[in-house]
Amino acid sequence: MRVTAIVAVAVAGAWIGIMLGGAIRTNVGPVELGMRAEPSWAGETVVDAHPFGTLLFDTHNAPVNLRITLENINPDRAKAILLDARFSDRLPALLEKELGDGVRTLILRAALCGLAGGLIATLVVFRRPGAALAGLLSVAVLIAGTGGAIALTFRPDSVVEPKYTGLLTGAPSLVGNAASIVTKFESYRVQLAKLVNNVSQLYDTVSVLPVYDADPTSIRVLHVSDIHLSPIAWNLIRSITTQFKIDAIVDTGDLTDHGTSPEDKFVEEIGTLGVPYVFVRGNHDSKATQRAVAKQRGAVVLDDSAKTVAGLRIYGLGDPRFTPDKSVAVDSDLESLSALGHTQALKLAQSRKRIDLVAVHDPTIAKAFSGAAPMVLSGHSHERSSELLPSGTRLLVQGSTGGAGLRALEHDEPTPVAASVLYFDRKTHRLRAWDDITLGGLGEQSVQIERHVEADPGRTISPVPTIAPSPTGSISGTVTP
Repeated sequence: MRVTAIVAVAVAGAWIGIMLGGAIRTNVGPVELGMRAEPSWAGETVVDAHPFGTLLFDTHNAPVNLRITLENINPDRAKAILLDARFSDRLPALLEKELGDGVRTLILRAALCGLAGGLIATLVVFRRPGAALAGLLSVAVLIAGTGGAIALTFRPDSVVEPKYTGLLTGAPSLVGNAASIVTKFESYRVQLAKLVNNVSQLYDTVSVLPVYDADPTSIRVLHVSDIHLSPIAWNLIRSITTQFKIDAIVDTGDLTDHGTSPEDKFVEEIGTLGVPYVFVRGNHDSKATQRAVAKQRGAVVLDDSAKTVAGLRIYGLGDPRFTPDKSVAVDSDLESLSALGHTQALKLAQSRKRIDLVAVHDPTIAKAFSGAAPMVLSGHSHERSSELLPSGTRLLVQGSTGGAGLRALEHDEPTPVAASVLYFDRKTHRLRAWDDITLGGLGEQSVQIERHVEADPGRTISPVPTIAPSPTGSISGTVTP
């Protein structure tokens, strides 16, 4: 019984030691990975790509898991790698070497922490050198046995048969089936190197955005939209916010892809930006996403509501659709969307309260706010455009600040990464000028900043017409004096 107790205490101490001190961080190319060993009834390798989900690989049979988490993109290391002219040829071997070095370091660290934990636990509990030595030996045997079991049951082919959870359930459609990966492994190896290269180039481009000497008499608003879970967007937003001295950010929706709870972690970056973040829900954002955004420091969620932010009175309306579940078509019933916009615009007119800026997701709804405010912002189309409506209202449709997220892989040409800085007069609250910032999409390194000047900032804005939607959805009425 005493021997059993010593072994039990030693094993418990070993696991505590491994859990407390066995984790490491390592660089694999420009990506920083976290690695740790965890106790498990069934051995497997878990790749945690939060907030997208996880990949599970049945790599071995032993009571330990290898968990790998994607921690960060290191822009400095990415830039250093890009300066190497031989980078493209060296990258595949570099990734394999650094990943292997990381696993070996983890094994050594976990073993030492396990031995130390077992020794300390038995020494504290039994207070005898003999018991501590017996505990140390039992842990050593356990670690050796576990390592032997991993080596004997290791299945390298399991990397082509992963299990997907969370948003990564859509991953097979992006990477192909297992058979093609096996038969074309070298091709996938090269493509992985190119993908890492492209991401590195994009981060490097963001880090060298030109510094702009902002006009101190202006209210500076950053307009972003359709981020679609792209971490690249946060890098860009943070750079522009700092370098252009932004007073507030307006996000016109589709911050996420499916509006699920695992995606809520992604929105936590909002609280680190240091300026007010105005958000209106897009058709890919659920009400749960909206609530998650509202919890972040500095977030201002507008859904048929208005608030003064950085001196501007902003009205926002969330998109009435939720399309990721395919129950509603993205382009369904545009007449109803337009009628919704007209109805809400009329409510604003009847309230007789000044609105400087309207933010919605869909341009169809946005155009219905013509005359309700001098400026209307929207997104949705992933293509930037600007239009001066007949009422005098300017409509700015933003491109995708996330480069369309994973959708960037669906087209031959990458989707540009787009954002705009709007300059409002601090006294009149009218738009004076705006800068359209465009980064080349995945694999491209171009940066373009185009200045636009509002020709007539003080122009008269025509009043909103009095509208009365009929039961069939048609619009009729007269103009309010």
